[in-house]
Amino acid sequence: MSCLLHPTYFPNVAHFVAMVNSDGVIFEVCDNYQKQSFRNRAEIYSANGKLALTVPVSYTQKNRQLYKDVAIANDGLWQQQHLKSLQSAYSMSPFYEYYIDDLMPLFENQFDFILDLNLNCIEILKDCLQLEINVTKTKVFEKDPDQVTDFRNLVNRNYKAETLSPYTQVFTDKHGFITNLSILDLLFNKGPNTELYLQKQKP
Repeated sequence: MSCLLHPTYFPNVAHFVAMVNSDGVIFEVCDNYQKQSFRNRAEIYSANGKLALTVPVSYTQKNRQLYKDVAIANDGLWQQQHLKSLQSAYSMSPFYEYYIDDLMPLFENQFDFILDLNLNCIEILKDCLQLEINVTKTKVFEKDPDQVTDFRNLVNRNYKAETLSPYTQVFTDKHGFITNLSILDLLFNKGPNTELYLQKQKP
């Protein structure tokens, strides 16, 4: 059965577990944008522990706005800051140098809308992981959709992915294992074994 997911910024591991273990992926693109979610946020493992990378967006709570219409606030240097944070966190990981060049378009090209950035982000990650996943998008918003497994709750920052198996992280000796970080953490640490890890997890 296909899974229904929100496309997010460098999705966390639980997102990719759901994707890899489903027959196909349907991305929710017809919902209203909500703050305080992973739509514009990814979490990585820095030397000081968990670090959030947040894409600044132009959005006001007063007016409901469709996810696809939310613009990125590109007046700052957020892309350079995120790249610098990734380099600082993962330059010593086994596979950082192997994958970082493939990710560079996400930091070098300007994206006007957060949804476009996220969809591009996931496409590049699929290529890095060599995943052949059939991806479609919603045409209307359905609160209780049929014929799909609804994983849209994974977008919430308070979601607990407690069933993920531990793996070796760069700063494990310092802070222990931190679960359900961005897929980048898994990719930089496990490289070509990432897909096998994802297949062994329960969505």
